[in-house]
Formats: sequence, C-alpha cells, structure tokens
Amino acid sequence: MTHQPPPAEELRLLDAELHRLDARRAQLLARRAWLVAALQQMQTRPVTPQDQVAAPPRPETAAPSVQNVLLVLGGILLTLAAAVFTLVSWGHLGITGRALVLGAVTLATLLAPVPLLKRGLRSTAESLAGLGLALTVLDAYALHEAALDSTDGTLYAAAASAVLAAAWAAYGLLPAVRSLRLPLPCAVAAAQSPLTLWALATDAGPYAVTAALLVTAGLDAVPALRAPDAAVRICALVGAYGTGGCGVLGAGWLSLTADGPVAAARAGALLVLAAAIALGAAWRLAGPAGWHARGLAALSGLLTVAALGGVVRTAVPGAWTVPAHLALGVALLAVLRTGRLLPDALRQGLVHASAAVQALALLSVLPVAALVVLGPVGWLGRIWSGAPSDARAAVAVEAPWPSDAVTAPLVLLAVAAVLAWTVRAEQWRPRARTAAPVLLGATALLLPAILEVPYPAGLAVLAVVAAVALYLARTTRTEARITALVLALVTSADLTLQSLASRNVTLVVLSLATALLAAASRQTRLTPFTAPAALVYGAALASATGAAAGWPPARTALLVLVVPAAAALLATLLTTRPETSRATVPVEATGAAAALLAIGLAVTDPPLLAVVLAACAVVAAGTALRPDRRPVGYAATALFVLAAWVRLAAWQVGTPEAYTLPVTVPALLIGVLRRRRDPLASSWSAYGPGLAATLLPSLAAAWTDPHWTRPLLLGTAALAVTLLGARHHLQAPLVLGGTVLALVTLHELAPYVVQVTGALPRWAPPALAGLLLLALGATYEQRLRDVRRVRAVLGRMH
Repeated sequence: MTHQPPPAEELRLLDAELHRLDARRAQLLARRAWLVAALQQMQTRPVTPQDQVAAPPRPETAAPSVQNVLLVLGGILLTLAAAVFTLVSWGHLGITGRALVLGAVTLATLLAPVPLLKRGLRSTAESLAGLGLALTVLDAYALHEAALDSTDGTLYAAAASAVLAAAWAAYGLLPAVRSLRLPLPCAVAAAQSPLTLWALATDAGPYAVTAALLVTAGLDAVPALRAPDAAVRICALVGAYGTGGCGVLGAGWLSLTADGPVAAARAGALLVLAAAIALGAAWRLAGPAGWHARGLAALSGLLTVAALGGVVRTAVPGAWTVPAHLALGVALLAVLRTGRLLPDALRQGLVHASAAVQALALLSVLPVAALVVLGPVGWLGRIWSGAPSDARAAVAVEAPWPSDAVTAPLVLLAVAAVLAWTVRAEQWRPRARTAAPVLLGATALLLPAILEVPYPAGLAVLAVVAAVALYLARTTRTEARITALVLALVTSADLTLQSLASRNVTLVVLSLATALLAAASRQTRLTPFTAPAALVYGAALASATGAAAGWPPARTALLVLVVPAAAALLATLLTTRPETSRATVPVEATGAAAALLAIGLAVTDPPLLAVVLAACAVVAAGTALRPDRRPVGYAATALFVLAAWVRLAAWQVGTPEAYTLPVTVPALLIGVLRRRRDPLASSWSAYGPGLAATLLPSLAAAWTDPHWTRPLLLGTAALAVTLLGARHHLQAPLVLGGTVLALVTLHELAPYVVQVTGALPRWAPPALAGLLLLALGATYEQRLRDVRRVRAVLGRMH
C-alpha cells in the first residue's frame, strides 16, 4: 500500500526538493560562465608556434597558369615590337633589307614551333605560332605600303585575307605543326571577309554583297559540320551564323523593298540560297543533333516561304499578300507525305515552319477581328441614334475600315481546314478539333461586316452563331465546351452592342439573349456561367424596357428589382442540388450587382429610393433564411434602416430619435436573442450598439435643445436603462444609462450653477476647491478602495 504523507509533511518535502534544484541550477550556471570566459580568452590570445601544425605553403597560382600568362605576355610584347618596327622604323631600311628582315623574322618564328613541339614545349610553341601568324599580317601590310600602295585598299584587303587564310590553313595542316591549335581557327576567321570585301571593292551592289555573305556562310558550314577539331568547328559555326544572319537580313530587306517581279525574284533567289544552306546543314545534323536539325529545317522552310511570297507579293494586290504566304506555308505540309524520304527531324522542322506561317497569318487577322468585336462599343455613346445601313457600319461606328480585311475570312477558313484535316498526333488532335470551330465562329463574326450585308441580316448571323455555340457547349467535351461557351458569350455581347443602334432591336436582342442563356442554364455544367449572364441581360432588358416606355430612372429601378429577386430564388434552388451549388455565388453576386444598379437609378427620387431599399431588404431577409446565409440578415437590417431613414428624410423629419429608434429597437431585439443563445455574451456586444444608437444622438440634441421636453424624456429613459442594468447586473446599460443621466442632469443644472457661482464672492470658488482637495487628500486611501470596489462590481457584470 502506498504511503501518503500528511499535507504539511508533503509541503516540506516539496520545498526541500525545489531548494535542491535551485542550488544545482546555480552551480551549472557558474560552470557555464567559466567555460564561456575561457573560450573567449583562447580566441583573443595570439596563436603560438605550439598551437599550429606545420603545413607546406600553398601556391596561389598553378605553374601552368603562370607559364601561359608569361607566354601570352611575351607574344603580345613581341607582336607590338614588330608592329612598331614595321610602322616606325621601316623607312630606315632599303627595299631589300626590309624584305629580308621581315621575311627572315617571320620564317624563323613560324619554324620555331617545330623543335619546341618535339621537346614537349607545347605552350611555348603555341605562343610563337601566334606571333608568326601576326607577323604574316604585318608582312601583308608592309607589302602594300612598299610596293602596292597604288592598289585599292579594300580590294587588297580581300586578296590579302584570302591568301592569309589559305597560308594559315596550309601551315596548320603541315605534319610537323599539325598539333598546334591556333592556325586552323585563325584561317577560318580570316576566310570570313574575302568575298564580302571583294564585293564591296568592286561596287557590285547590295545583291552581290548579300550573295557574298551567304556564300561565305555556306563555306563556313563545311568545316562547322566536318572539321574534327572542336575549336575549328566553333569558329566556323560562329562565322556561319554571323555571316548567314547578316545575309538573311539583307535578302529579307531587299525582298520587302523590291518594287517589281525582277527585283523580288533576285532577292528570292538569295533567300532560296540561304534556305538551301540551312536545309543541307539540317540534313547533315539530322542524326546526331535532332533539335539543331529541326531548327535549321524550320528556318529553311520559313526562308523558302519568304522567298516565294516576296515574288508573289509584287504580282498580286496587297490584300492577298497574307493568303499567298499562307498558301506557301500550307504547302510545306507536303513533307508529311514523303514517308521515309526525309529524316524525321527535317520533316518536323518543316512542319514547325508551316505552323509558324499559319500563326503569323492569324496574327494579321487580329486587327480586323478586334475591330469587329470591340468596334460596336462606340454605340454606348450613341444609343438609339438610328439603325446603320449595313453590318460594316454597325461594327465600325467611327473607326476606319482596314483595306485588307477582305481576305481575313479566307485565312481563318484555311487554317481551320488545316487543323481539321492534317493534325493527326494524339496529343495535338483534341486541341486542333477545339481550335477549328473557334476559327469557323470567328469567320462567321467577320463575314457580315466584310460582305456589307444588311443590318438585320448581320444581327441574325450573330444570333445564329451564339445559338449554335451554346448548343455545342452543351453537347461537346470539356475543352470544346469551354471554347464554345466563350464564343457564345463574346458573340452575344457583340450582338447586344450592335443592337443599341435601334430601340426595338435592342429590346428584341436582349429578350433573345436572356431566353437563350436561361435555357442553356439547365445544363448543370454551364450554369455557373450562363445563369449570371442571363441575369445580366435581364437587368439590361429591364433598364431598356423602362427607358423605351419613357419612365424616369427611379421608376425603372422598380423593374430592375425583378432581377435580384429572381437571383435570390434561383440561388435557393441551386443550393438544393450538389451539382449546381457552385453556381450559387456567381448568381448571388450578379443579383447584388443588379440591386446596386436599381439603387443607383432611384437615387434621384427619395420616396422611390426608400421603396427600392425596402425591397432589397426583403430580398436580403429572404436570403438570410437559408442556414448558410445567416450573416446576410445584417445587410437586410441595414437596408431596412436605410429605407426608413430615406423615407423620413423625404418627409423632412428633423427629429433625431425618428432616425435612431428604428435602429435601436431591432438592435436590442437581436441582443436579447443573442443573450438567450449565449448567456456568457458581453452586454456591450449585445446591447451596447442599440443603446448607443439612440442615447448618444439624443444627448447631443438635448445639449442644444432650449426646451425641457427632450431632456426630461431622455433623462427618464436613461434612468430606466440605468435601473435595468443595475437590476440585471449588466455593465453596458448601467454605464451608458448612468453617463447619459449624469450629463443630462448637468445640462439641466448648469444655469443654476452659473447663477450661484456669479452670486458668490470671487474668493469663494478657489476656497471651495481647496477644501475639496484637502478632503480628498485626507481620505485618499478610502477613495481608492471605493474606486476598486466599484470597478470590481462593474467587472462582475456582463
């Protein structure tokens, strides 16, 4: 059996254990402080030879790095010395001496790497080889200055660069110096300029210069693809892309600025040359570098389209330029029928080029599509100003019509056909089937304006497109459903904007749009989108109906109130079904927006505004009956109060209690209900807002009221509130009622206090104040106890 000590003994044992723990903690803290001080001393004192372990010094720079730096600096200094000798000291020697000196130095420098390589001094050999190559450049300059100074400088530079490139390549291929890395890349770099410089020197014209750049790029492609040395391949690749890029840009500019078929054909031939070079490189790279081959093949396809399209552009009207390029781009898809004749990378690259051409063609249609969709917005400033003559006038209200818009439908139809019939890949097929109907719908939107059909016929086409899109949205899969739904909503909005030109047409179109979207809302997957849209069109129909009937805006607001009521009822029905519950919030938000519209319309007529606010309050109260929308009851209460205030203001009621009592009564009722559900709720949160809503404004009015009625009634009410707070131990009624009662009493007694103060001698008020302070000081402790007692009593209240 467990022995349980008496309470006194157990308390003594606990105190002893706590004392022992405190002593142990103090001991550990003292030890910790000593250890911290010892570590700090070890860190601050200098390190002695005994503390450090002998270690070999680490070199800051590796030996090969030092060697390379020295060799490079030496080569640079020698090259500078040779340049100074050539440029400055050249004139002191005769022609024979000059040739002997430079030739001997150059030859010795180029032969020096041979024995160095045999001894394994590769870095030194590379430096001397670089110096020798630089000396050959100085030799070429010296030759021009000494014997060929009358030769054209550009032509001589072309010839010299060609000779140097050949000489450096031959030097780098010699068996004795084949292992050197500098000569062959330098030869490739020197070979970039001969053709271009020659074309410039002979004034051959921009076509010849461009051709020289492209031929140079083609020559660079050979070592870039076949050279075994990586440095040569990189240098040739940079050269190929550099000269080829400049050549392509030049040929493209010549094609764009060509003023006739001959000039365009010449520029097109240059672009075809560039395309052939890219295609040949792509074919070579199809195996080892598929991504690189696809990119080059795509570039080749684009250049081919640009070449042929530039020729066609000069022979057809400007509006047919884009369709011509599109047809050429679509023709590239013929590679899909080549089977295994072409590598997969090339076929994929050409298909990508075709896709890029089609995308650019679609981009060219965007300005026309934007005008058709956004142009009718201009009717918002010209509502019911009269029906336009045709669909084009209905679209381009004040904007200019593009001159090349006539071929836009052809472009859309062509791309849609390509998407529908040529895309076979599993991952792209669903997307193509989704995009093709969108392009067909866009074509239907553009055709009425492009063909300038009559205004009613254009509206009918838009209505049919919207109806068909809604039908497709109900019957197709997810991706196509979203696309069709967006098309339907955009088309209906465009139709509505175009209908604003005529009053009767506006009413018919809004009725039709409301009915179609409401009918589509029966499909649960479309309800979150179509139901709010139907409510929006319903609100617009109500507003248009009131305006057509000649009603003032405030009276029209009563008609708009049908939409919030319908939204509340629809939201209640949607909540009962799990599959439609996600549409509840959009529907309620649309209903709230319609209610705000009604309030805004009625703001100029206070009596009708009060009715509108009351109706909105009824709708909100009905919504608050749902268990998940209880907080809406606060909004309903606020709307009821606002309705009452607006009505009182319309009646020109100036008594503040008429405005505050409608707030106080429901607020107190809500407080009573809350206290019944939660007895621990604070009286400040339950009754404070309601009491303050009436007592504080009435108190402010009582202090400026010269009559006795309001102070008497307010004091009586404050006394009643105070007594109720004391009776039920409620802090908020007691404090608020007592404060208001004291202030009202002070207000009523203030005149008499002033009279008494005026009748007393001047020394009496200071004397009375001093006596009061003495009394308070003498009983200071007692007053503090009284204050604490009052605070405790208030603290025990709710």
